[in-house]
Amino acid sequence: MYRIAVMVSGNGSNLQALIDSVHNNPKVDAQIVMVICSKEGAKAIERSTEAGIRTEVVTLESRDGNRERRDGEVVRLLRLVAPDLVVMAGWMSIVTPVLLDAFPDKVINLHPSLLPAFPGMNSIAQALDWGATVTGVTVHIAEEAVDGGPPILQEPVPILPGDTLEALEDRVHGVEHRLLVRTVTLYAQGKVRRDPARLRRMIVDDGGA
Repeated sequence: MYRIAVMVSGNGSNLQALIDSVHNNPKVDAQIVMVICSKEGAKAIERSTEAGIRTEVVTLESRDGNRERRDGEVVRLLRLVAPDLVVMAGWMSIVTPVLLDAFPDKVINLHPSLLPAFPGMNSIAQALDWGATVTGVTVHIAEEAVDGGPPILQEPVPILPGDTLEALEDRVHGVEHRLLVRTVTLYAQGKVRRDPARLRRMIVDDGGA
């Protein structure tokens, strides 16, 4: 059984997609073994608790605003469940080498743009304000540089004439759910690896699906 830990901060809609399509899917030999949330009272906590998944809350404030101390506690908790993959699915805080070095090449992140375009916060609004005709979603290896790790899967999302931020967000979020589930499923199937000859490239054996 492939073991997944999920790190979240807010509503947890991407977490819900993983619960529905991976955790509760008998066709995928994988389970979410822990959810760690960075905010007290977040909707994501309700989602994971209802699914019967062990849930922990680790806030930055509880560690005096020190990210290294916060990440040390996250690592301590994760080691209790020995995950094969750590998924940051809306974890709205910068992580440090304390976490990344503890799980090398096992921490992935979801970002609502076609990286390297529009990294950081408010990426959907950035793309709309800039006048781009296309944005998208990237699932990538998490590295110390914010949104700087090698992409695993990417999918474009067109920006339509007359789009509002809300309309574009809805389309991007729909792609996020699908792409994250697909990425995690491929990991569980052993179909994702780093290219030893070109370390900035991930090899994904998805059959072109």
